[in-house]
Amino acid sequence: MSGKGPVYISVVIPFYNEEGSLRELHHRLTDILGAMQVEYELLFIDDGSRDESNLIMREIRAGDLRVRLVTFRCNQGKSAALAVGFKTASGEYVITMDADLQDDPAEIPNLLAKLNTGYDLVSGWKKVRYDPLSKRLPSKLFNWTTGALSGISLHDFNCGLKIYRNEVVKEIRVYGERHRFLPVLAHYQGFRVGELAVQHHPRRFGKTKFGMYRFAAGFFDLITLLFRMKFVSKPLHLFGSLGSISFLIGLAILIYLTVGWFQGNWIGNRPLFMVGILGIIAGVQVFTLGLLGEMIAERNSDKDYPIRADSDIESRQPA
Repeated sequence: MSGKGPVYISVVIPFYNEEGSLRELHHRLTDILGAMQVEYELLFIDDGSRDESNLIMREIRAGDLRVRLVTFRCNQGKSAALAVGFKTASGEYVITMDADLQDDPAEIPNLLAKLNTGYDLVSGWKKVRYDPLSKRLPSKLFNWTTGALSGISLHDFNCGLKIYRNEVVKEIRVYGERHRFLPVLAHYQGFRVGELAVQHHPRRFGKTKFGMYRFAAGFFDLITLLFRMKFVSKPLHLFGSLGSISFLIGLAILIYLTVGWFQGNWIGNRPLFMVGILGIIAGVQVFTLGLLGEMIAERNSDKDYPIRADSDIESRQPA
């Protein structure tokens, strides 16, 4: 940092084994941000690199006071790197980007302009994407599913290039593999989320960290996230609905069999009879589980509500 004034933009850059791209990325960032004539800081988060990436970053840091370096002793994942970067960032605006040069630093002014049209987070959209088909197709399916289940209309949830107001990164919690769902997290916290088509470049150095395991894990993470965001404080809405459906199906089956019994049809050895009994028992149990969940949620209901930074109070507790 130059010490001339408060930081206007913080750029958070997680990296893992990106020795070939770091010097050029730093050069391009300083050119763009220098031309904007704003105070900025560059936060590089080394996620346990095993190549020469950390040594290169130490050399860069020695020659640029605006560069800050955090080094993990071992690989912790992108969410952990972003969590540390968000906690450390002091800029009024926070930008995240990948270190592989596929995200273009020249998009920073465009993202900032889009954000200032009334958003709290703007996510990049790699409209023209230079990745192999084996990565593009799963990504399209993942983005469509995430949008359909979350109710957020974005084309590219997992684009590394994003811009946030500082209050957003200080409020959302990033852990596990939640970095894929930062727009969803922000949306459910009441922040305004937008999207901007950005330039994407082919990878020139290193190799992608994407794999089919990460693709499959993303769907499990999405289900967990949506459950926590939508039902953790009102579990009866989920378990009550499932229990009621099971109970009604079981009851309908038993009514059908009872009518047949009055018509002379023996039901004691019919498998459908056991299905009806099981449906009723399971329905009652699941509904009861929801009631217990509601009691626990009510007991632990004291929490801070998401209130905008320009409000006249800092937090609001439930009555």
